[in-house]
Amino acid sequence: MVTTTPSVTELPPFNVLEIYPGAVSLFVKDTANISKYKKNIVVYGNTNYKKTFPIKYFNISFSNFKFQSKSKQYVEKFIKIEKNNPSDLIEVHNRPNYLSEIVKSLGKKNLVLYFHNDPLTMTGSKSINERKFLLKYCYKIIFNSNWSKKRFLEGMHNKFINSEKLLVIFQSAKKINVNLKQKKKEISFVGKLNRSKGYDIFGKAVIKILNKYPDWKTNIVGDEQRDKIEFKHKNLKNYGFISHKKVIDIYKRTSIAVVCSRWEEPFGRTSLEASSAGCAVIISNRGGLPETITNGLILKILDAKSLYKNIDYLIKNKKNRIDLQRKSLKNFYLTHKFVSSKIDSYRDEKFEFIKLFNIKKNFSLRILHVTNFNERHDGRLFFNTGRRINNGLIRLGHSILEFSDRDIQKYYKNYSDLSGSKNLNNKLKKTCYNFKPDLIIFGHADLVSPNTLGELKDDYPNLKMSQWFLDPLNKKGPDFARNKNRILDKSDFMEANFLTTSPDVLNFLSKKTKNFFIPNPSDTSFETLKNYNKNCNMDVFFALSHGVHRGILKMGKHDDRAIFVKKLMEKTKNVKFDIYGINKVQPIWADHYFKTISNSKMGLNLSRGEPIKYYSSDRITQIIGNGLVTLIDEKTGYQDFFNDKEMVFYKNLDDLSEKILKISQDEKLRKKIGKRGRDKYLKYFNSTLVAEFILSKTFDIKNKNKFLWNSGK
Repeated sequence: MVTTTPSVTELPPFNVLEIYPGAVSLFVKDTANISKYKKNIVVYGNTNYKKTFPIKYFNISFSNFKFQSKSKQYVEKFIKIEKNNPSDLIEVHNRPNYLSEIVKSLGKKNLVLYFHNDPLTMTGSKSINERKFLLKYCYKIIFNSNWSKKRFLEGMHNKFINSEKLLVIFQSAKKINVNLKQKKKEISFVGKLNRSKGYDIFGKAVIKILNKYPDWKTNIVGDEQRDKIEFKHKNLKNYGFISHKKVIDIYKRTSIAVVCSRWEEPFGRTSLEASSAGCAVIISNRGGLPETITNGLILKILDAKSLYKNIDYLIKNKKNRIDLQRKSLKNFYLTHKFVSSKIDSYRDEKFEFIKLFNIKKNFSLRILHVTNFNERHDGRLFFNTGRRINNGLIRLGHSILEFSDRDIQKYYKNYSDLSGSKNLNNKLKKTCYNFKPDLIIFGHADLVSPNTLGELKDDYPNLKMSQWFLDPLNKKGPDFARNKNRILDKSDFMEANFLTTSPDVLNFLSKKTKNFFIPNPSDTSFETLKNYNKNCNMDVFFALSHGVHRGILKMGKHDDRAIFVKKLMEKTKNVKFDIYGINKVQPIWADHYFKTISNSKMGLNLSRGEPIKYYSSDRITQIIGNGLVTLIDEKTGYQDFFNDKEMVFYKNLDDLSEKILKISQDEKLRKKIGKRGRDKYLKYFNSTLVAEFILSKTFDIKNKNKFLWNSGK
């Protein structure tokens, strides 16, 4: 649950607060200390060191029993603490193996994993399956270099390359005020004194340098007990392990800093700090080291001879050396403030999205709208609900991409994919990869599989999904079982379902998903007629469609509505009915439909099946929205929104017949009802308001607008 003061837990490896902290400890301390979420961050660790971070720190103690894994104890104790005091975001540093235990015990949390080392060398991320697990359950995976990210993706599908879950956030250093004129003739090496760090290469090169230039000195910071490499010279001083502050003091006076690692450094904090102190930096071309500096020399060949030549060049060419120092200092940008703001930006996505999101202000979403836009039917339904919702979303300032699922499915049918569904789902995934939607809205997208929805949710952690559904849901009505399953098939992946039937009467709906009623939206770009201003030749209009895919009359089709209309016509003499889709009269579509409506006083809003609370076909928008008097069964419950001066409600066939006769004989009354009904429907049930409602409920945003159909909810 997002709170007003979101809590962030940082879980570095234990021994996080050593006297001489490593890169991970420094990174956590330096960035957390200036984060906008500083007051809400808790850092966990295990140490005997008395000093703590200048932020909230919790020490996890555990036994030193030699047969018991300290790492296992550490994560188990953390999980126990987390269960009692859950955080909104858990950030795990450099321990991918912790994630499986956390997921197992705490479920799918808002987990962030930081890699400070090569992912392929770490327990919990070596195999492709382990990395897929991390991608599935992590909200974000952070790498300290592009090199580390590439290593993580080795052997994996190309779709992951552009995943929003994968971020590169470099390490940081304090930008130091350095007077370059006070730089001394000193060369510095900081790091473990082993072959992996290239200390043997450095030693051979620098001894030769010191012999050639006796006025130059060398500083060595570090130690290594397991790989004993010693170099001695009267102008070479080894400080051993010293505090981080003292290391920075050495860099302040250093002219040339060398980082000549053999191993593929994931990043390299030492070269970063040397650069921030205005040193002329020489690095090897390994791992992420080249990403640590903006200006410096990169060794093309990693050996003592090449290193000697580069140091010699900088000593001989003072002007070039000073120029490099100046550029290093000037162009350094990876400050604690800069990097901390990058970290806070993904936290903002979680904690401040709702604050930032305001439909009425300049905040534009990318919305992928997946429904049947009927491209293959030549504009027969250019006014369909999908386009109405699109219009509303566009008016709110959002970017909309249409994905006409049934057109794509039909087009991509082949012998290897007879239904076209496989190609459809693949194209949807590719479209998301390219478009990167914030929201996918589905409308009757039956061939989009739950597996695809699950994959998209895993790949794009901030992606929201919702669906709208227009078909009848009465248990005694047509296709109830099929329609019910069409909704439930996707419900578990949806933030919300939007139905043209009141959810109050639908007990099959998933309680995991929010369910809302929406009216069929009107739109002034489609509902352009004002029949109440006209003298119309026909009294009552009604049309059956027989399915858009067919487009023509289906002979022998049984429809209760046809029987009802025939009885009505027989009962209501001297009234001119304009009826389509029955009595061997073909259905009408597109502009022909609207031109026909333009000549009628009243429209019969008769839907399939028995009336159910609030359900109406989208026919209602074309009737009432164009100023026809709308005739509707009172069992629909539309009296909750309209009165009898705006709509005409009937109890049964006899009641309807009487009211049609009355209105057909009273032109003044007809025009009043037609105008009042149209004005109200276009004002309160328009596509912009419906789109706004869909967004506000999907993103759980409190909206100042009062929606007529959702009052009090």
